[in-house]
Amino acid sequence: MVALLPGFTAIGSPPVLGVAAFALFMALLDASIRPIVNLLSLPLTFLTSGIFALVLNWVFIMELASWLVSSLFHVGVTIGGFRWAVLGSLIMSIVSGIVSSVIGAD
Repeated sequence: MVALLPGFTAIGSPPVLGVAAFALFMALLDASIRPIVNLLSLPLTFLTSGIFALVLNWVFIMELASWLVSSLFHVGVTIGGFRWAVLGSLIMSIVSGIVSSVIGAD
């Protein structure tokens, strides 16, 4: 997403290290926290026809991962505002859906 969206900026001595650390933390949060939060927010996601899933994706994955990586290791990716975070969340949801359909994840 850093290469696609100008609102995402890699920070760190080599920028690749920041992007890799951000991706690692996003994957860890996605695997550990996201299933629990999705289950708890299922009624609200159902009422909003899935729009709330984008908000969850933005808050718990992108913003939390960005904050954790930058505060712990002083590398990562900074997100330049709400608009870029929503756009990145939308791209991440589309890619996740495509990968899930190709892999056949249950």
